[in-house]
Amino acid sequence: MERIASETAGQPYPFSWVPAGQRRHATRTPTWHGGAPITALCGAGVAAVDSAQAWLWWTCPRCDVKAHELAGVPMPGSSPVVALRWAGAR
Repeated sequence: MERIASETAGQPYPFSWVPAGQRRHATRTPTWHGGAPITALCGAGVAAVDSAQAWLWWTCPRCDVKAHELAGVPMPGSSPVVALRWAGAR
């Protein structure tokens, strides 16, 4: 089954989550299917996996940070100063 990344499916963020390489990675790859090569936001080149169990894998921490940056949302547990910087305050 082919999946369509968030940016082409009218989602609010320019990335989608993809199980690949034993982690849930974020990618800007527009479409993917099981076995398809994707480039993750962390820089890893991995093959997508299309299975129900794969969605339960741990989230790649580097992709998580990059996804939060792209979404403009602070990481959970960030200090108020970090949250203000995310919001554009100086």
